[in-house]
Amino acid sequence: MQEALFYIKLENNKVRCELCPWNCELNPEQIGICKVRTNQNGKLTTSVYDKVATLGVDPIEKKPLYHFYPGKNTLSIGEVGCNLQCSFCQNHRISQCYANEFDGFHDITSEKIVNEAAKTWNNIGIAYTYNEPLTFYEFLLDTAKLARKSGLKNIVVSNGYINEKPLKKLLPHIDAFNVDLKAFSEKFYSEQTKGKLEPVLQALKVIARSNVHLEITNLVIPNLNDDENQFTEMVKWIASELGDQIPLHLSRYFPQHKMQQTPTPIKKLETLYVIAKRHLQHVYLGNVSDEKRSSTYCPNCNALLIERNRYKIKVENLNEKGYCKKCNTNCYISI
Repeated sequence: MQEALFYIKLENNKVRCELCPWNCELNPEQIGICKVRTNQNGKLTTSVYDKVATLGVDPIEKKPLYHFYPGKNTLSIGEVGCNLQCSFCQNHRISQCYANEFDGFHDITSEKIVNEAAKTWNNIGIAYTYNEPLTFYEFLLDTAKLARKSGLKNIVVSNGYINEKPLKKLLPHIDAFNVDLKAFSEKFYSEQTKGKLEPVLQALKVIARSNVHLEITNLVIPNLNDDENQFTEMVKWIASELGDQIPLHLSRYFPQHKMQQTPTPIKKLETLYVIAKRHLQHVYLGNVSDEKRSSTYCPNCNALLIERNRYKIKVENLNEKGYCKKCNTNCYISI
């Protein structure tokens, strides 16, 4: 067991975890909502250190990140556990599993992960993903520090449910975030994730004000978070609070876990795409075959910058600084 960061000791050997907005107060032997942190006789420990539940190589576009080294790969690692309980979770077999009940861990150190990433073909770094990576904060942080020393990039794919202090400690070691903004409604967060919206919005603001690359994903679920007025408010908020250059990925929902809603109609995605494009420079459709709405265009002259056909990528009119070759507009793309 590895001692966790960000907790305080209370009376009678109780502890309070301060990693995420739950701020779990745990009696001895009690496990937190994240399913991986335990009060061991007055010391908060993490059960997901020097091990992984899954490891593989993915295209960077699968995270999804479309403006961060397009066409490159990442070594992706994940654990078990999550600090939300989404009824529609696509990785529920690991995210909703307790660490002490999972028998598929592979022992591996940060050093071995970094070495594996360094020798992987066309690879730019390590992605912390699959389950909620901020629940394995300590292992993520230590691995990210080593990766940076080796010249590798660090990518976090997260629900954004983290307190400001640990987030700010992590940011100097991270190069890119994709945050899943699940809806623009406290009611949706309360009923469908058991969490709250406001902490996610605050985390997004902290990331956007740092030097870390940021993209946002919104999984569109019929009749739950696809209201066009509410969606309009969300994209306006992104544009005004984070910046209209932040890429937004609208992802098609398919039945998963406890939710059996019918898949998102393509027409609805196209409608929301049009709304989002009124306020944001770069909007993409995911989980659909739509080459036009998954390719990147210059927001100024509309030149094709990156052509995408699923994970087949062709960089067209971008220079080495991420500017449009046609009109010299900064498109905020790392290549």
